[in-house]
Amino acid sequence: MAPDPQSDLLSRVLEPISHYLTPEGARELVNLRADGTTQSRIDELAERANEGQLTSEERAEYDSYIAAANVIAILQSKARRLLGPKPA
Repeated sequence: MAPDPQSDLLSRVLEPISHYLTPEGARELVNLRADGTTQSRIDELAERANEGQLTSEERAEYDSYIAAANVIAILQSKARRLLGPKPA
């Protein structure tokens, strides 16, 4: 998989935050998930996007969810790294 310059940039920008994570905070962050209402809306927008049926407002909303998910995924990756490998 080719490197993603945007993700690399986000990772570098968010790196200082990882220095503030405690093990407990890292575990909470790793387990962070969208609430049911939010996840349902994301699923609805994803389906409409796959069908090419998003309005411009829905596209902006969906793009915001994607951007937020990317930030959260990077922070979760940093949290997993802090916690180390899972015991076998």
